[in-house]
Amino acid sequence: IGPERKSRVINDKEKKITAYHEAGHALVAHFLANSDPVQKVSIIARGQAGGYTLKVPIEDKYFHSKTDFIDEIAVLLAGHLVEKDIFGEVTTGATSDLRRATSVARSLITDYGMSDVLGPRTFGQKEELIFLGQKKKKKRDYSEKVAKQIHAEISYFIVQAKKKKKN
Repeated sequence: IGPERKSRVINDKEKKITAYHEAGHALVAHFLANSDPVQKVSIIARGQAGGYTLKVPIEDKYFHSKTDFIDEIAVLLAGHLVEKDIFGEVTTGATSDLRRATSVARSLITDYGMSDVLGPRTFGQKEELIFLGQKKKKKRDYSEKVAKQIHAEISYFIVQAKKKKKN
């Protein structure tokens, strides 16, 4: 994840928030059956991250179930939810986690056809050719009504994951 950022002094309050945030990820990952085991937790700022929780799979896995993805979303949301529970509000420290959780939920629906509401199909056509500096592009092949359903399903999967964290 990169070398320690010694140039940035982190105050005690932010260290405490980071510690709780990362502990949230680690605890939820530890107790969820479909989560990879936690190998390392750090509250030392590295790269863009204030801290990190490293999970490493026990074995290579080529197929993932809906439950695997919901558990992964729960782990990603855990730091954000712990901040809210302990400190009464959330910080920007969870931005990357929220982005990744939303991306996993969207993939469940648009790439893997795992939505009970929208059924076993994919949404959007990916452009596979990537040139220097360009990101993958996804061409929309569905209506505004379906887009709203996709967003509703993303919210549903996020809520399901939040419930797992609380249990």
